[in-house]
Amino acid sequence: MFADQLNKIKSQVQGLTRIVVGLLFFSHGAQKLFGWFGADGTADLFSRMGVAGVLEFFGGAMIMLGLFTRPVAFILSGQMAVAYFWVHQPGGLFPWDNRGELAALYSWVFLLYATLGSGSFSLDGVFSKDKGG
Repeated sequence: MFADQLNKIKSQVQGLTRIVVGLLFFSHGAQKLFGWFGADGTADLFSRMGVAGVLEFFGGAMIMLGLFTRPVAFILSGQMAVAYFWVHQPGGLFPWDNRGELAALYSWVFLLYATLGSGSFSLDGVFSKDKGG
């Protein structure tokens, strides 16, 4: 019975979670590009951190809006996997050793959205013929 109730709101929870994750990811890009949200400075646009900032800022906004969710989430999942292995993994194999928990978590969450789609409250749903996201 509880599972039936949760199934009724699955798409809404999926959509709300997508919005929150997109906002958090967007904020990382805004920190890197514009120094917003308490950042100490900005990244050079043509550095690895600058490219990451562009992907995080614009990708996070697209995820938040639910626009082209599957392909954008797939790209961002890859970005976070690369960030994990390039930046964090040299500090130790496991996330608890190398401070890579956030990169690993984002990578898997974005892979989930690439697989499941956007859920409710998305521009994908507005433009989709099947409304399935």
